[in-house]
Amino acid sequence: MKKRVIIMPKEGILDPQGRALKDVLNEAGFNIKDVRIGKIVEIEADSLENLQKMIEDYIINPLIEDYEVL
Repeated sequence: MKKRVIIMPKEGILDPQGRALKDVLNEAGFNIKDVRIGKIVEIEADSLENLQKMIEDYIINPLIEDYEVL
């Protein structure tokens, strides 16, 4: 069994990488309103019955990150 977890900074949390990329793209002539940079964690195991606990206890920082399991 394999699952992907998309992790993004919460709304209102400063995203300096996203801000820097937005600035670069706008300087290059693109009209970008916002860029947010997150990460994808791919987990493969025989069983993922405790996936939510694993994610919330070990993979994300719940104070600053949201996640979605695909």
